[in-house]
Amino acid sequence: MTAARDVFARQGLTAPLEEIAARAGVGIATLYRRFPTRERLVGAALAGKVIEYADAAEQALACADPRAGFTGFVRAICELQSGDRGLADLLLMGLPADEEVEAIRAQASRAVAALIERAKAAGALRADFVAEDLLLLLIANAGVVHVTGRDAPLAWRRFTALALDAFLATGAPRLPPPPTAAQMSLAMRRLATERGCGDGS
Repeated sequence: MTAARDVFARQGLTAPLEEIAARAGVGIATLYRRFPTRERLVGAALAGKVIEYADAAEQALACADPRAGFTGFVRAICELQSGDRGLADLLLMGLPADEEVEAIRAQASRAVAALIERAKAAGALRADFVAEDLLLLLIANAGVVHVTGRDAPLAWRRFTALALDAFLATGAPRLPPPPTAAQMSLAMRRLATERGCGDGS
């Protein structure tokens, strides 16, 4: 697990499984006997990281200030992404075969939805903000981290601040329509397939 976490963190979820096996000091056949699919290895290696994501959502919801809770959560998850390419990938895709990871993600999603509604009700978040906008942010931040991480490792902080400024701009003109939850679910499943963690169905 340590080898898988380290390799996925540096290279993302498309990292060669042979490299993980070599780092762990086992043969590739041994790895496949224990984890017959990449999806199962990813779920086992990164479940703890998904728990960190869910914990960040619960902590944000417990914050007395709705605005501070929301902005603190956004910064926290973008920072988690910045230090782990595997997690950055995983937050953008589904792992339907891994019930533990998906249950944790569902718990986090409920907390995030409540966090968003609470911030909107307090007037701290633009009225047309939806949960899919947060997923769009994670997709964009993953790209920022991937491109700038080696040369400008803190660039994600500026990007996150710019995004938060837009999210909190309650008097701004109305946004174009958001992608639907079904569209984003399809995109997440397609990405999982491209990362070798799904069958595309």
